[in-house]
Amino acid sequence: MSAKAMVAMVIAGATLMSACTTSTPSAGSPTVQQVFDEPTNIAGKSMMSVRVNYPPGTKSVAHHHAKSAFIMAYVISGAIRSQVEGEPVRVYHAGETWKEDPGAHHVVSENASDTDPAELLAVFLVDTGDKVLTSDDVAVGR
Repeated sequence: MSAKAMVAMVIAGATLMSACTTSTPSAGSPTVQQVFDEPTNIAGKSMMSVRVNYPPGTKSVAHHHAKSAFIMAYVISGAIRSQVEGEPVRVYHAGETWKEDPGAHHVVSENASDTDPAELLAVFLVDTGDKVLTSDDVAVGR
C-alpha cells in the first residue's frame, strides 16, 4: 500500500471514529486520542495518528514533537490556529492540511474560535518504538 493510500485510510478511519465517538472533552483543555499505530513497509518506521478535540477557546501548551516524527495535520472540523517556531501563525479550516518537520517546536496550537469546537487528525511517520510523540515545554522546563 502506498504512503498516500495509508494516509487516506487513516483520515477516513479517524473521521468515522469522530462521528461515532461520544466522548466529551473538558471545557478547559483539548483531548488527545490515539487512533492508529502500525508499522509501515519502510524498515524501522511506523505510522501513528492522534485525534485532538479542541473545545471552544482551548489551546495546547507549547511543545516539541519527537525528533523522528514527520507530521501531517488535517483539520476535521472547525478552525485551528497553529504556529511552528520560525513560521508565521496560520489558521487552518476543515479540510485543510499542513506538515511539520521532525523535532518541530509547536509554539501555538489552539481552537481559533471561542464559540465552536474544532478537531484535527495528526498523522506521524515516526521511528518504530518512539512512543513519545510530544513533550510539553512546561514538563521539560522550557
